[in-house]
Amino acid sequence: MDKVNLFFENLISQFQIIFQNLETKLPFSSSELLLIIGILISFIAASIALQKNRKNLKQALIEEQDQDSPGEAISNLLQDPKSILPHFQELKQRLIYALIFFVFATIFAMLITNPVLEALAEPAGGLSALQAIAVTEPFTIYFKVSLVLGLIIAAPYLISQIWIFIAVGLKSTERNAFYLLFPFAVFLFISGVVFAYKVMLPVAVPFLLNFMNIQAVPTLEDYITFVLRVLIWIGIAFEMPLIFFALAKIGIVNSQMLSKNWRYAILGIVVLAAVITPTPDPINMLIVTAPLIILYIISILLTKFARKNSEA
Repeated sequence: MDKVNLFFENLISQFQIIFQNLETKLPFSSSELLLIIGILISFIAASIALQKNRKNLKQALIEEQDQDSPGEAISNLLQDPKSILPHFQELKQRLIYALIFFVFATIFAMLITNPVLEALAEPAGGLSALQAIAVTEPFTIYFKVSLVLGLIIAAPYLISQIWIFIAVGLKSTERNAFYLLFPFAVFLFISGVVFAYKVMLPVAVPFLLNFMNIQAVPTLEDYITFVLRVLIWIGIAFEMPLIFFALAKIGIVNSQMLSKNWRYAILGIVVLAAVITPTPDPINMLIVTAPLIILYIISILLTKFARKNSEA
């Protein structure tokens, strides 16, 4: 037993030495590196699952045979209700895979929850600047952050499982569009989260804590919940180009429509920035508005590309 303990202690110490060496060479901490590794593993697992699913669909000749129309599908279901059972079994299998991966991702996230909490608290002056009112508040926040980190790490794989379930009911062109956009969706979401943490929060949080020269002392729960909400919503907002691309693919919007209505789009972006931005000052609104306008321009280019491919 002592030999086993000694082996694990030596193994952990070796990993600590490796991460300490990496910290001196890389522009981020060991906890950020572990988070990146976790997301990368999830992305690789998702890519493998999607590639396997794509091959299975090709083998089943679904690439050459378009699916029934919604009306025909409903008619077939009414004639034979048992035909839906395989879909429930497939859904059950995908949910099990997703749950297992999420559990492992959350366990992995627990290894970096403490340093992540410290990093999230930096704009407010560190964890020591926060207070806990309830006895169970630190315990609750620890597991809340672990679950959110686990969800972020597992997100690429979870999305792939949802996609595998619905892909059978789509046409080949629609499936190919997803395979192309999936990496960009992950990249844009992570870019939004990094932007919110590195650029927006360092400006917004000190402004809020010292508004009207009144020093606020937030509770741990309120502050962490606020930060997580901002990170997630900014990450979702950065998905704008892909949302417009998908709408263009199905013929709802086009590049001419977006170009002609750019004034209304900027007004909508300003309103969205006002909703997302936690502070009322124009500086923080500008910080959010500027990248969203750039993303809108990218959306115009992507919708033009989407319509060209659809017409082809």
